[in-house]
Amino acid sequence: MFYFDPLYLIFISPALILALWAQLRVKMAYASAQGMPAPLSGAAAARHVLDSAGLTGVAIEMVPGHLSDHYDPREKVLRLSSEVYQSRSLAAVGIAAHEAGHAIQDAHAYAPLVVRNAAVPVAGFGSGAFFILLILGLALQVPWLIWAGIIAFSGIVLFQVVNLPVEFNASARAKAQLVELGIVPSDQMVYVNRVLNAAALTYVAATLQAILTLLYYIMRFSNRD
Repeated sequence: MFYFDPLYLIFISPALILALWAQLRVKMAYASAQGMPAPLSGAAAARHVLDSAGLTGVAIEMVPGHLSDHYDPREKVLRLSSEVYQSRSLAAVGIAAHEAGHAIQDAHAYAPLVVRNAAVPVAGFGSGAFFILLILGLALQVPWLIWAGIIAFSGIVLFQVVNLPVEFNASARAKAQLVELGIVPSDQMVYVNRVLNAAALTYVAATLQAILTLLYYIMRFSNRD
C-alpha cells in the first residue's frame, strides 16, 4: 500500500527550509521596496522597457490577484497584478521589468526559454501521471508502473531545472534596463535587487525540492526492488 513516509520530510527538509527563508525574504524585501517611490508605475515602466526593445506590439493588461504577474508567450501579453500595474514603487517597477524581460527573451528566442516552453507539456503530463502510475504500481505490485511514474515525475524536475536560467536572466535584463533607461537611479537599485533576488530564491527552493523528491523515490523503490 502507498503511505506517507516521514523519511520523505527529512529528505526534502533542506528545500523546505530554503523555501520558508525565501518566502520570508520576499515578504520583507517587497514591503521595503513597496514603500520606496518610483517615477513610473509598474505598467509604465514595463511599457518603457518593452518599447525600448522594439516590442511595441506586446500588450500590457491588468489582472486580479496578488503577485500574479506573468508574461504569456502565446498571446504576447504582459499581465500585471493590479498592485504592480498601478503602483509607483520600486517593488512594482522591479517586478514589471522582470516580466518585460521574459517578453524580450521570447522575442530573441532565448534558448533556455525555448526549452522551458517545450518542457511545459512534459511537466503537465508528469504532474498528472506521477501519482496515478505510482499508486497503480504499488496496488498491483507492478514495478514497471512505479518506475513509469518516477520517469513521469522527472518531467517536472526537467521543467524546474531549465526554468532557473530563464528567471535569472529575466531579472538580470530587468536590472540592466531599469538603470539604463533611467527608471531607477543606480543608488536605489538595492531595493529592486532585494526583491528580485529573493524571488529567485523561491525558484531555487522549488527546483531543489523537485530534485530531492525525485532522488527520494529512486532511492526508496530501488531499495524495495
